[in-house]
Amino acid sequence: MNTTRPLEHADGVQRLSSQSFAELYEQILVGPLFHPWVDALLQDIDLGPGDRVLDIACGTGIVARIAKERLGSTGTVVGVDVNPQMLAVARSLAPAIDWREGDAGALPLRDGEAFDVVMCQQGFQFFPDRATAAREMHRALVKGGRFGVSTWRPDEEFPVLRELRAIAERHIGPIADRRHSLGDPASLKAILRETGFHDIRSKRFSRTIRFQDGSVFVRLNAMALVGMSTQASTLDDEGRQRTVDAIVNDSAELVRSQSDGAGFHYEIGTNVVLARA
Repeated sequence: MNTTRPLEHADGVQRLSSQSFAELYEQILVGPLFHPWVDALLQDIDLGPGDRVLDIACGTGIVARIAKERLGSTGTVVGVDVNPQMLAVARSLAPAIDWREGDAGALPLRDGEAFDVVMCQQGFQFFPDRATAAREMHRALVKGGRFGVSTWRPDEEFPVLRELRAIAERHIGPIADRRHSLGDPASLKAILRETGFHDIRSKRFSRTIRFQDGSVFVRLNAMALVGMSTQASTLDDEGRQRTVDAIVNDSAELVRSQSDGAGFHYEIGTNVVLARA
């Protein structure tokens, strides 16, 4: 039985308008989109008893929370994010973790503080100064400390994501999707090498992602794409909303073609780059 709901399902649209982005991020995106990749990031990090772990650009904290579950009482976990709303959600979900507001380019470390493990899932590509962020991550690690970062593969490699961006570009012009802007691991490995990391290696993973309500995902994705477009600064709130609505409507057939009884699905891939300080 096909349980796909209409693209303008009232519950989904109302939820988008009544909750903060951080709440929507946790409730809609974390489970299907971010949680499934944590194992790929952690599998070669080799968390062990007593490890001190730092999760940078932690968002609502899915990586930090899973690391804490695995370490239990034997280790400590710190999560850092620049967005206080994200951290508020993280604190509500895992109050035992040390959540700190701060920038990746100037980490809020205490005097003499150092970590055995530093991780960053899907955040590095957004840093305005990647070299400075890499130096700060290196500074946060003990000698021989383990580092892991994941970044999405180019959206050009995945037909559904490529088509969603093409639909948006017909309405708003060229879009440089920052989420996929570090899809080539070679550039990230070069930054890490110049920063002093060694034993640098990368792995590639891909999988099918599923959302129960494709309409909500497509609307959130359209909002993100419009915000990253070259014309974003010329739109007022009303114009932005009209553009998002038009993109969502034009995506209806694609959503239907990619939906079945288990929901809306598409393929996406990530790189995981590992290194030591």
